[in-house]
Amino acid sequence: LRKRLWGSVVFLLTLLYFSMGAGMFGFPLPPFLDGNPVALGLVQLLLSGIILVINQSFFIRGFRGLWHRSPNMDTLIAMGAAASFLYSTVMLFMMTAAVQNGQQDYARHLQHEFYFESAGMILTLITVGKTLEARAKGRTTNALKSLMNLAPKTATLLQDGQEITVPVDAVKKGDIFIVRAGEAIPVDGIVQVGEGAVDESALTGESMPIDKKVGDTVTSATINRSGYLQCEAVRVGQDTTLSEIIALVNEAAATKAPVAQLADRISLIFVPAVMAIALLSVIIWLLCGAPFGTALARGICVLVVSCPCALGLATPVAIMVGNGVGAKNGILFKTARALQETGQADMVVLDKTGTITHGQPVVTDIFPAEGITETDLLQTAASLEYKSEHPLAKAIVAYAEQQSVAILPTQDFVTCTGSGVRAKLGAEAIIGGSLAFLQQQPIDCPSVTVAQAAALAKEGKSPVLFAKAGKMLGLIAAADTIKEDSATAIHALQNMGLPVIMLTGDNAGTAAVIGQQAGVDAVLSEVRPEEKGAVIQQLSEKGHVIMVGDGINDAPALTGAAIGMA
Repeated sequence: LRKRLWGSVVFLLTLLYFSMGAGMFGFPLPPFLDGNPVALGLVQLLLSGIILVINQSFFIRGFRGLWHRSPNMDTLIAMGAAASFLYSTVMLFMMTAAVQNGQQDYARHLQHEFYFESAGMILTLITVGKTLEARAKGRTTNALKSLMNLAPKTATLLQDGQEITVPVDAVKKGDIFIVRAGEAIPVDGIVQVGEGAVDESALTGESMPIDKKVGDTVTSATINRSGYLQCEAVRVGQDTTLSEIIALVNEAAATKAPVAQLADRISLIFVPAVMAIALLSVIIWLLCGAPFGTALARGICVLVVSCPCALGLATPVAIMVGNGVGAKNGILFKTARALQETGQADMVVLDKTGTITHGQPVVTDIFPAEGITETDLLQTAASLEYKSEHPLAKAIVAYAEQQSVAILPTQDFVTCTGSGVRAKLGAEAIIGGSLAFLQQQPIDCPSVTVAQAAALAKEGKSPVLFAKAGKMLGLIAAADTIKEDSATAIHALQNMGLPVIMLTGDNAGTAAVIGQQAGVDAVLSEVRPEEKGAVIQQLSEKGHVIMVGDGINDAPALTGAAIGMA
């Protein structure tokens, strides 16, 4: 397609030079063409003919649709280009005859009836549009590849007490597979043995790992951050959640744009109408006594003027200008459809994680217990969490490093899956985890600390409590906070008359807090990836929806919305 485009452009520029260069701009012509209108016409005939041959696919599809009584936009393009070319060819033969008969004035008049450049320009500009469309489809293919790359290539199965590694495609329903800390889950399954903290952020948008125990479901392509899981495969191959998401993206990408469907419906009426008018024109001219050649020329003129010049010229120019303005403002439109639909948008849907928020938890609050300094609490907490892969642990360690707090070495580090961690700092045992976890330990939890933890949880934060040698040290809370400019941007959209909705897979409590801080009009929480596309379709029934997201979990919603921004 790229070669076709460049070939068309080269021959079109040459054609425009010979057809308009001398007459309109005074460009010099080669000596053998200067003053020889027939030779100049033959050169235009040859150049435009080459462009027609290069873009023959338009004629094949267009006239095939006409033959099967289902004309489309290619039919309009083919008819317009063919009519321009045929009419110009007829005028060239008439001009040749006029020159031979010494009718120089009539020959010069006929020279202005050439439309060879119109045929070439129509086909070239449409090819530009097709090339841009192909590039956009290529980006969609890359997005699908990134989805597919989420899934692990192999799985560890437990057969007859032995662990074997097999390709993920070989996993069958009912097989028992093993997932250790740091490994990706190969297929959808149910936990049979063990506990783990599974990171589902790539699929659901949930910022924190989800605790999994016996009887819980696990999803393909999610990551087991800690613990050991032994699961039974229940959905494999094309039935996994990830495969369904990929299928949803494929289906949405293959759906025809509304404007294209409208154009095809118009073509069904427009093309036959143009042909009928052209035929009627020929008949009327014949009835009025005009020669057959004149009547035929008038009929072809009808086809020429009916050619979709606006489609071929005005639309690409508008797209190029719109793309240029968007690029200056940091917005890149992949397709003309996206540019058109953006101007008609009347609703904005925002993903939470990574769009409204930063996408990673950060420390928000530190409450040391009575008699404990903030530095002592932070040092003990960071030393304990240093060996953990949990996002909250990483947030605490990062904050300690920012505060230049020394991290001390620990021994006998153990992860208590889904609850907390424990280790030894010197000769003293240290422990950290959720309120429920610490209340199960032989530790006195002051009522003040319990109340603080409950209040922070209501604010959508995640409190982590710490103790040393059986004594409560205090708590540190972390949360995925909103970006500095999120509230301002949302307020600006609302001032434009656009309602803003937050759509997320995160839990209702956290989502409500973030939604209130950001100032959105509505919050839709706990929506799974495969459900996001359906939610967008429901909202689309009320108007044109802009969906803004940045995660793989947003792919069905991004492709299903009138405009997807990532």
